[in-house]
Amino acid sequence: MKVLVATRNAGKLAELRRMLADGPVEVVGLADVPEFPDAPETGATFAENALAKARDAATAIGLPSVADDSGLAVDALNGMPGVLSARWAGRHGDDEANLKLLLGQLADVPDERMGAAFVCAAALVVPGGLETVVHGEWTGRIVREPRGSGGFGYDPIFVPDGEQRTSAELSPQEKDAASHRGRALRALIPHLRDLT
Repeated sequence: MKVLVATRNAGKLAELRRMLADGPVEVVGLADVPEFPDAPETGATFAENALAKARDAATAIGLPSVADDSGLAVDALNGMPGVLSARWAGRHGDDEANLKLLLGQLADVPDERMGAAFVCAAALVVPGGLETVVHGEWTGRIVREPRGSGGFGYDPIFVPDGEQRTSAELSPQEKDAASHRGRALRALIPHLRDLT
């Protein structure tokens, strides 16, 4: 059975495909289906945004669709950038500008208050039927200098609890096993199996 993963983020699609590769479904991305208009991410929560993206994809393409919304919640910034993570510096997907702005905002914050968590909501929408939302969280801390070349987004400045390496220094397999997105997707797998 085919499941559409509704994302245009190449890093995120590769991550999702790796995690679902051993599952009961064939994963297709937006590049594999006819184009349809993207809904703006206007939800106040990760769950609202994930559901909206999955609903749009399921309605437009007619396949069960998985979408996620995720971001970084920094303790010293009262959980921000949160749902605004990808466009924190004003332009969607400008990782370098987002990192620079976030580190600038944290410049005067003491190291012991640099706690943060990556948060993910993943939604599965079956056309005309089931809607499921699951969550994953990956706690850690922010470091002041980016390190590592793997991953994307805020990975180079996020050190997970129990680690000395940033998320961008972990192997793809290590990241998949521990990450917020990995946790959310693993929670979705039983729901995907129920479809087959």
